[in-house]
Amino acid sequence: MGTVGNGPFCSVLVVPQKKRLDRHRNGSSLSGTGSDGFCTRFAALNGKSAIRCESQGSRAGGNLGINSRPGRKIEDYNTVMKRMMRNPYEYHHDLGMNYTLITDHLIVGSQPQRPEDIDHLKEENVGHILCLQQDKDIEYWGIDFESIIERCKRAGVHHMRKPARDFDPDSVRNSLPKAVSLLEWAASQERGRVYVHCTAGLGRAPAVAIAYLFWFCNMDLDKAYGLLTSKRPCGPNKAAIRGATYDLAKDDPWKEPFESLPDLAFHDIADWERRLIQERVRGLRGS
Repeated sequence: MGTVGNGPFCSVLVVPQKKRLDRHRNGSSLSGTGSDGFCTRFAALNGKSAIRCESQGSRAGGNLGINSRPGRKIEDYNTVMKRMMRNPYEYHHDLGMNYTLITDHLIVGSQPQRPEDIDHLKEENVGHILCLQQDKDIEYWGIDFESIIERCKRAGVHHMRKPARDFDPDSVRNSLPKAVSLLEWAASQERGRVYVHCTAGLGRAPAVAIAYLFWFCNMDLDKAYGLLTSKRPCGPNKAAIRGATYDLAKDDPWKEPFESLPDLAFHDIADWERRLIQERVRGLRGS
């Protein structure tokens, strides 16, 4: 799992000393902007009313108890994330939804927690939302998902889902082509920005955004990875993106296994490979 920086960075709770926090628009959200060049916004919560712990019978990440108290839920999630993803980043659910503008038409962030979060995204000119969470992820945090979907309908925001298992690079690799297909289609509609989110916005969602930049925006993998992580410090799995690129570009029956390739393989692709990948990704629309 790739990391950014020389030490621990908590992408929501801890901000650089020079970062200035301003009330955003009507006072209902905050934006942080600093000399480091990234801006992360997070919807302000009234107390901690968005944390709900009423769901039963599911476990997230294989080791997380859904009935834990709210503070323990966050602690347990971050413990598993650090162990499985091998990076220092943390998710602070109690601070509310947070998100970062990556390009003019692409935003990456954490899960919407309440219907009002959809209103915040609508103010950011979001026309499409791509959710990468599994049902058990949503249940773990006690999110009233039906109310989120209903608010999307009322706000005219198109909601899409392509679930991938949290902390699982193989699941991310397998999910990337279809997820990027949905993202690329939404961007092509020119009906507002696309908001891509998982739970924390630190693994699955950044990986999808980076793959999209790599495959469709004429960037090599390092440039796409650097662009996103310079704006939203996080640790998406670069090998999963390389593996998905390999899967799309090399479907010959005699190809050598991806695992046997050098680490630099598929950090970049030839023009013909990019065209082939784009054709195959677009072909997944509606599948």
